[in-house]
Amino acid sequence: MQMAAMAVWWQAKGAGWGLLPLILIFAVFYFLLILPQQRRQKKWQHMLGELKTGDRVVTSGGLRGTVIALRDDFVHLRVPPDNLRLEVARSSVVSVSSGEETAKS
Repeated sequence: MQMAAMAVWWQAKGAGWGLLPLILIFAVFYFLLILPQQRRQKKWQHMLGELKTGDRVVTSGGLRGTVIALRDDFVHLRVPPDNLRLEVARSSVVSVSSGEETAKS
């Protein structure tokens, strides 16, 4: 009788250790994949919120231009060499440099 109780206790104790690798794998995935992606997304959202006229931007399609007007979900760009005025989705902007920084270079 005591052997059976000991076996049940040993199996119950072993079940807790069986969950440990899954918890460790989740922690590794969280710190290596999920957390950096959340930080990148937050930084990108902040960048889009700080857009202003005069900023030089690059879109996901590779267009480079200067912001001349802002709307809710769209940005109007002046694109060289012919000074075309294009309307692109705000979410397509991937990088920004302010007009002052480019004037100094």
